[in-house]
Amino acid sequence: MDTKNLTVAEIATRIIAGERLQSSDDVEIFLTTPLNDLQKGAGAIQKHFCGNHIDLCTIINGKSGRCGENCKYCAQAACHKTGVEVHDFLPAEEILNAALKNEQAGVNRFSIVTSGRALSGADFDKAVDAYKLMYGKLKIDLCASHGILNANQFKRLREAGVKSYHHNIETSKRFFAQICTSHTYEDRINTIKLAQAAGLNVCSGGIIGMGESWQDRFDMAFALAELKIKSVPVNVLNAVKGTALEHLKPLGAEEILRTIAIFRFILPDANIRLAAGRKYLPDKGASAFLYGASASITGDMLTTSGTTIKGDFEILERLGLTNKKFYGV
Repeated sequence: MDTKNLTVAEIATRIIAGERLQSSDDVEIFLTTPLNDLQKGAGAIQKHFCGNHIDLCTIINGKSGRCGENCKYCAQAACHKTGVEVHDFLPAEEILNAALKNEQAGVNRFSIVTSGRALSGADFDKAVDAYKLMYGKLKIDLCASHGILNANQFKRLREAGVKSYHHNIETSKRFFAQICTSHTYEDRINTIKLAQAAGLNVCSGGIIGMGESWQDRFDMAFALAELKIKSVPVNVLNAVKGTALEHLKPLGAEEILRTIAIFRFILPDANIRLAAGRKYLPDKGASAFLYGASASITGDMLTTSGTTIKGDFEILERLGLTNKKFYGV
C-alpha cells in the first residue's frame, strides 16, 4: 500500500476494504499522527474485523523456575536471582480443577505454561495426560506453551485435544540477540512453523519496553503477519529485580497504546491480546479494548500481577463489549 499522502483514516478504510500494509511501506505516519487519530483508525479496523467480542484466556504455571535459557527479561531463568517460585510439573487433577474454575468464570481458553527450553520426557507425558483429562471434561479451548518442541510432540498435543500453541517471537529478528543468546530467533520461527504444520493455531507476540526501537516493533508485527498469526500477545516489560533488564523504566501509557494501535493496522484480523503490563495503562487497559486490543490474558499471570476475571468482565460490560462469541484464535 502506498501510504504517502494518506491519512491514517484513509489507510484504515483501505485496510477494511482488503488492502494490507507491507514491511516495505512508509510507516512514519503511525509515529507522527496524534494518538487519538491513530486510535480512531485502529478502532474502526477492530470494529470491522472483531465486532464487539473480546477473547479472554487464562494460564496456569504448570512447571516453574530453573530455566536454563538466558532471556534477559525472564524471572524464571536460572541465571537470574529473582526469588521466583520453583516447582515441578503439577498434578493433572490440580490443573483440571483450575481449568474448571476458569471455565465456570466464563473465559474462552485455558493454557498450561511451563518454564524451560523445552518440555520433554516424563514431564511432557504428564502434560499430554493433563490435556487429555481436560479435553474430556471442558468445553473451552485448550492451549499449550512448552517451549521449543519437535513435530512428534506437536502431533501428540493435537491428538490430546490442544487447539493452539503459544510461542512468542519476543521482538524483531535484529534485536533478538540482544535479549537472548541461548537459542536463536530462527529457533522460534521454526517452532512456530512446526506447530502450524501439525494443524495447531499459533499464538505469538512479544515484549515491548526492552530497549528496542520503533522499527523493531514494526518488524516484529510484520513478521507475525507474514507467519499468519491470528493471536498476538503484546506484553509490556515488567522489569523484575534480579533480571538483566531490572534497570529499565516502564513504558508510558501513550507509547503502549500507540504500539497496540499500530499492531491493529498491521495485523487487522488478528486478536491483539493484552498480556503482561496492563497495570501501566489507565483503568487496566479499558481504552485499549476499544482501540486495537480484541483479547486479553486475564486472571493470575506467571510472574507479574495481572487482572481478575471478574474485573475484566466488569470492564467489558461497562464498554458494551462481550466475550460470549468465540472469535479467531
